Amino acid sequence: MTHKTVVLYPSLGVGHLNPMVELAKVFLRRGLAVLIAVVDSPDKDSVSADALARLAAANPDIAFRLLPVPSCGTHKHHPNPVMRTIGVLRVANPVLLDFLRATPDVDALVLDMFCTDALDVAAELDVPAYIFFPSALGDLAIMLNLPYYYPTAPSSFKDMPETLLHFPGVPPIRALDMVTSLQERGSDIAEARLSQCARMMEARGILVNTFTSLEERALKALSSGLCTPGRSAPPVRCIGPLVLPGNTGGISERHACIEWLDTQPDRSVVFLSFGSLGRFSTAQLGEIARGLESSGQRFLWVVRNPPEHRSSSVEPDLEALLPEGFLERTRERSFVVTNWAPQSEVLRHQSIGVFVTHCGWNSALEGIASGVPMICWPLYAEQRMNKVHMVEEMKVGVVVEGYEEGLVKAEEVEAKVRLVMASGDGEEIRQRLLTAKEMAMDALKEGGSSDVAFAEFLTDLQNRTCASKR
Repeated sequence: MTHKTVVLYPSLGVGHLNPMVELAKVFLRRGLAVLIAVVDSPDKDSVSADALARLAAANPDIAFRLLPVPSCGTHKHHPNPVMRTIGVLRVANPVLLDFLRATPDVDALVLDMFCTDALDVAAELDVPAYIFFPSALGDLAIMLNLPYYYPTAPSSFKDMPETLLHFPGVPPIRALDMVTSLQERGSDIAEARLSQCARMMEARGILVNTFTSLEERALKALSSGLCTPGRSAPPVRCIGPLVLPGNTGGISERHACIEWLDTQPDRSVVFLSFGSLGRFSTAQLGEIARGLESSGQRFLWVVRNPPEHRSSSVEPDLEALLPEGFLERTRERSFVVTNWAPQSEVLRHQSIGVFVTHCGWNSALEGIASGVPMICWPLYAEQRMNKVHMVEEMKVGVVVEGYEEGLVKAEEVEAKVRLVMASGDGEEIRQRLLTAKEMAMDALKEGGSSDVAFAEFLTDLQNRTCASKR
């Protein structure tokens, strides 16, 4: 299949762009040309020019195109970031349409799960449209079922927090662990997200960033129609894990924390990192610090300013944010970095023993692909749902108690770190992760489940393209 061009259309934010870049690499390896059309909005949720420049420099074979869109009117000042995103993407439709009309030989449009409004653009141009779902397959099973389930729920999820909800293919999930945007029935955001869930059914197929052996039960439920009563879902293909590779650069490019990890014993370090948007109050940072100190374990911790500092670009003042004397008392066994660490490279390092994570799916997959047990500390969006899959279904981690109330105590941090680092339960999880790591590698090999699923998708694309050009 040569001379075919696929346009990838991510949602706003680096967390959605990164997996699209990894997907683009898979297309390139199969001999297709790839364009990533990135919405460039004046609103603050867009991908920064710096981040895009870094990705473009690191991936010279992928063409990136910025689609400038006007500030999005009514949604511009919406307090909910998801509603702002949906508003920007809606305003971007005419710009995307013009861009595609001006781009010769576009054979397919691959849309992020938030970009369902762009299905209208694909329909107008008669271009096959596929959804790329960058989260867990269990989340997809829930989301495709929600338009059926939601109207039958006795009340808003926020009003029945401890009620267990039952969806096909996934463990029971407490209402309070459902995706944040769907907590209040009848709200603008819930209606908008339900519409997106329903519209995913219009796609020619859904590509998911996971692998079959990790989420077999969810795949069975989707394939057999249990999630969409009376309708067949589009073909669902598990093509992951698409995770960022570790740094392959020379010694001179290595982050200081990697050099520190080189001096630590194997599997001895607790790594704490909470995604590009994960921030904690000063009180919570203090609890984490005290828990880590009491645990006696080595740790590498990525610290960001608390939410109240968010608008400021000021570097976190660790002495002011963390308990007095903490850095000095723990300096023999700790490395604290501000804002960012090369997460993939850190997780692949042999000295990492556990990963304390916000359960963003990119991070969860990186942990699984690296064989590192996880302590799950979900913060926002669909992370609480991911936590349920990771702890209950995949059994690749444990959860911290108290995240629901927004304050996890030092004693709990210490207890969970000790549990995973120094107990029989932790060793069981570690063994399970070694198996999951092997399965992830097998899925991506030639003839593996993800390799075969991607080949089937390309065959489907070839057939549809040929049919439309007759």
